[in-house]
Amino acid sequence: MKYTFTENFSGIALTCVIEDGAVTGLDFGGGEASESPDPAALALWERVRGELAEYFSGGRKRFDVPIRYAGTPFQRLVWEALADIPYGETRSYGELARLIGRPGAARAVGMACHNNPVVILLPCHRVVGANGALTGFGGGLEVKKRLLALEAEHRG
Repeated sequence: MKYTFTENFSGIALTCVIEDGAVTGLDFGGGEASESPDPAALALWERVRGELAEYFSGGRKRFDVPIRYAGTPFQRLVWEALADIPYGETRSYGELARLIGRPGAARAVGMACHNNPVVILLPCHRVVGANGALTGFGGGLEVKKRLLALEAEHRG
């Protein structure tokens, strides 16, 4: 069964989807919350909520909640590489393409980031343009800027 939960963290609305003991979606914007979630889904949501609250207060650098995502082999490769970008650091789309062994695939990396099913948990906000400029982001550039500023402030 799929359950949806919505919460606002530091002015950023997030909607979380939980299925079969894992987070399968986390996206910007408020969604309609599920009524009467089962106890296991509710317990996992409380864990996700706690980890996100810790992240937004500057205390959490990595997430431990179980996530599960479906995508093409290339998308999965990019999403796994996102998890390896250290807190408070950025990589360009081209750098990420090189890191996954596909140096000519910067645009495809951008599309995979755009299709990231679990934002923040897989930190696509840490991916920037070749010159360090902030580029497209599902939550909007202002949210991307806020997330990067939060991490810069708490990096040490």
